Amino acid sequence: MTTQVRFAHTDVKVPDFTAYRRDSTKSPTSDNDKSLGSRAAFSYLFTAGSLAGAIYGGKGIVHAFVTSMSASADVLAVSTIEVKLSAIPEGQCVTFKWRGKPLFIRHRTQEEISRERAVPLSDLRDPQEDEVRVQKPEWLVVLGVCTHLGCVPIANAGDFGGYYCPCHGSHYDASGRIRKGPAPLNLEVPKYAFTDPDTVLVG
Repeated sequence: MTTQVRFAHTDVKVPDFTAYRRDSTKSPTSDNDKSLGSRAAFSYLFTAGSLAGAIYGGKGIVHAFVTSMSASADVLAVSTIEVKLSAIPEGQCVTFKWRGKPLFIRHRTQEEISRERAVPLSDLRDPQEDEVRVQKPEWLVVLGVCTHLGCVPIANAGDFGGYYCPCHGSHYDASGRIRKGPAPLNLEVPKYAFTDPDTVLVG
């Protein structure tokens, strides 16, 4: 029995891509340097077109991602709070919930105003004049979050008649400025505006 071993597949047809080649490169004797300019121009044009398409597509993806992260309508609805000031008696501090945090609005007496404005800045850990923390002297608007570890201070308490944090003993005055204890900063004053003499809009 004779076994034949084929060492070459002479019956396989080699693909011919001549129809897809440029006329200037079909001849085996053609000079590549003559077609270099056109080939380079095509490569640059193709690369620039692909890059422009990628940038445009990336812009759409980024826009969709950023839009998905923006606040929804129901969140925007509670991003501000309007408070009627006539409901807060003089000398009292009322707590409201705003953006998931306690908001203190204090109706200060003339005695409190005079006392806080007489405090020298050298006595303060986080120096701020009382005038820059309020828009109207009789109204103090601050976030009720202790700047030490985030506890909620007690109003009309402490050694300085302002706020006292029961967690670690920070004392704030009636301007919300830290006077004693571990808290490093004054109580935060949020963005607010008086829309009329009896209404304040926070946020």
